[in-house]
Amino acid sequence: LTWAYETAVEKGMPQAAAAKARADQAVATLQALKDGAVAPSAPVAGAVPSAPVAAAAGASASAEKLTSPGKLLDGVDVFIFDCDGVIWRGDSLIDGIPNVLNQLRQAGKTLFFVTNNSTKSRAGYKSKFTSLGLDVKPEEIFSSSFAAAAYLEQTKFKDSGKRVYVIGEKGIGEELDLIGIDWFGAEADKDTEAPMRPGGKVEHDANVGAVIVGFDRFINYYKLQYAQLCLNKNPGCQFIATNLDRVTHLTDAQEWAGNGTMVGAVRGCTGMEPNVVGKPAPLMIDYIAEKYGIQDRSRICMVGDRLDTDIAFGRNNGLKTCLTLSGVTSEPELLDKVPRKAGTEGIQPDYYVDTINDFIA
Repeated sequence: LTWAYETAVEKGMPQAAAAKARADQAVATLQALKDGAVAPSAPVAGAVPSAPVAAAAGASASAEKLTSPGKLLDGVDVFIFDCDGVIWRGDSLIDGIPNVLNQLRQAGKTLFFVTNNSTKSRAGYKSKFTSLGLDVKPEEIFSSSFAAAAYLEQTKFKDSGKRVYVIGEKGIGEELDLIGIDWFGAEADKDTEAPMRPGGKVEHDANVGAVIVGFDRFINYYKLQYAQLCLNKNPGCQFIATNLDRVTHLTDAQEWAGNGTMVGAVRGCTGMEPNVVGKPAPLMIDYIAEKYGIQDRSRICMVGDRLDTDIAFGRNNGLKTCLTLSGVTSEPELLDKVPRKAGTEGIQPDYYVDTINDFIA
């Protein structure tokens, strides 16, 4: 297992480094079991096959509740905020957020906003920030729709002459348009019905070289059938997922099924594992660090409400981490007083807060 992951790392396969760390952790735990250094009942790190991520090597045993803001702020120059569950819930701004962001800027902190929600492009998110009364610059915003386009640009997909089929909403298409990649699907197929009658079949484009799966409120059977035909029939067709979030905030009243639902459906009918470009994959933090010349990642803090995306993203990429309880993770779950959701076992932030209002005295 370790050899396989080392080979993957050498070949630059996505998320291989994090997988290698989990393999090393698992091997060390198994050796400790053999030597009698730990009790047989101790959990083996990374032993949940269905988990998209596991705890990064060296994760802290428990999170500290932030009671003195300076303890975190004095060691941080850059804050990266998730949006859903941190800045807003659905279309409702969380109380106190404008004041917090203003005070952090006045204290000389650099702010970025990184969201796994692919329904909007960066321009679309700029409009949302503005509509909520938040003064955020376009260059401070990074979405998983952007990450999908950036990945295709970095891998020179356009040079292949292939097309992209999209399950998702307009954000992905808007980002692909900016780099000149030919795409189709998405909202244009929201009312298309699969011809499920005797002799019925869906014709697909043999020139599709990638299928991008993002959050899609108009998901239907035709889209799933088209995606599986491209992935199963077109040699070398790539399966790209913007994220694996289990739930999301469409309204402030409850959690809603997230993009993990759409990705799981495509995974189920193809047997393929996606290349995930959103958090916790390193693409967006690598882009930010390179573009803005950030050398010391230990002075960056990732702030989010999800253990398996936001906090894993921070820990796997050398950042400080802070969980906010204003989103999908509860304090009893964080403190292991109730069972963890699959895939979040062992993942701990450095600090946690009720909301980011706790960043200011």
